[in-house]
Amino acid sequence: MNNQLTIFYDGTCPLCNLEMQKLKQFDNNNRIVLVNLHQENFTTDFPNIEPDKAMKILHGEYQGKILKALDVTHRAWTLVGRGTFVAPLQLPIIKQLAHGIYLILAKYRHPISNFLYQRFGIGNNICIEGVCHAKSNHSHHRR
Repeated sequence: MNNQLTIFYDGTCPLCNLEMQKLKQFDNNNRIVLVNLHQENFTTDFPNIEPDKAMKILHGEYQGKILKALDVTHRAWTLVGRGTFVAPLQLPIIKQLAHGIYLILAKYRHPISNFLYQRFGIGNNICIEGVCHAKSNHSHHRR
């Protein structure tokens, strides 16, 4: 079986980009493929992924199966040898609590990014059509 995980992420989200960068730093065996949901021809290239749903909840594809939310995060960090960091996400009570927190963070990821920039200077503040958020480096990502 293919031991690669394809992660479909919001390339306009600074927090998402930051996590993807960190993940790729540990991906010495090229097990993680990053796909920006905003890339041209996304729906043609990935007809099995609905961009609207993937923008709400992180999607991944591993060994022919679609993973979502923290299951993607757990699989990704495990594949790059950092599974102990996310292992508690699979414990029953923690998994339910973490999923609820994840849904809130996912929904408000852009305002949270803006806050982190304004408060702590993380990223480069950019404004597009009146919406400001931090920007991080997009290197190592398939666009």
